[in-house]
Amino acid sequence: MLKSMTGFGRCEAVNEECKITVEMKSVNHRYLDLSIKMPKKFNVYEAGIRMILKEYIQRGKVDIFISYEDYTQERVCLKYNEALAKEYMDIFARMHNQFGIANDISVSGLSRFPEVITMEQAEEDQESLYKLLEEAVRGAAANFVETRLKEGEQLKADLCAKLDAMLEWVNYIEERSPRILSEYRMRLEDKVKELLGDSSIEESRIASEVILYADKICVDEETVRLRSHIVSMKDALTAGGGIGRKLDFIAQEMNREANTILSKANDLEISSKAIELKTEIEKVREQIQNIE
Repeated sequence: MLKSMTGFGRCEAVNEECKITVEMKSVNHRYLDLSIKMPKKFNVYEAGIRMILKEYIQRGKVDIFISYEDYTQERVCLKYNEALAKEYMDIFARMHNQFGIANDISVSGLSRFPEVITMEQAEEDQESLYKLLEEAVRGAAANFVETRLKEGEQLKADLCAKLDAMLEWVNYIEERSPRILSEYRMRLEDKVKELLGDSSIEESRIASEVILYADKICVDEETVRLRSHIVSMKDALTAGGGIGRKLDFIAQEMNREANTILSKANDLEISSKAIELKTEIEKVREQIQNIE
């Protein structure tokens, strides 16, 4: 299926300890450009996050926002520094011996000295945390891809309608081209008769002039190639997938053929259709920039 390069996705993953929210949005870009904003504690997982996202996305400038809500902020543990407490007690004993004063230190008093007892946040289960993060990232990416697919189908319908209209104009140019030669021949004969009066006209001379004119204005090759490009683009749209770059190349070729038709056209009606073709091709090229 066809994917747009603009999309949005959001997902929350929750357990008893925390909630992780992932939001994604994107705009068109020539390559895949991932910008991830997240808490520092998730920096270690950045490579894994990028690998997951590359499974879902091929092109586009994607901004990813990850937030973390901790439900266990009061879950702490006490750490007893036995070595430091022993140093304190050794110093107190030396002071007692040196100065002859009572060593009246109590357990509660010792515990209040710096770093003897510290309060620390309990360690998290890193494996469980990453699994929850992966769940949120994959959920947001799946929703993101879904919005891209919906918009992609709308782009496909619009592009196919434009391509069908372009085929009609190519048909018109192909039908109109032979009549241009007939009209030119009639004008040429009338002009020669006007200049020469009733003198006879050499048919071969008239035919030679018509052949030269036909070679100058002939757009058969251009219309055949243009028709082929239009059909190729419709086929690619039907096939879907990551075809943005391919469609952009085809559109460039279509524009080249339309330019040649316009430059060769010596007929107001064909010139008008060639201008319409160029205008519509430019619209198609703009739309293609939004396809992954």
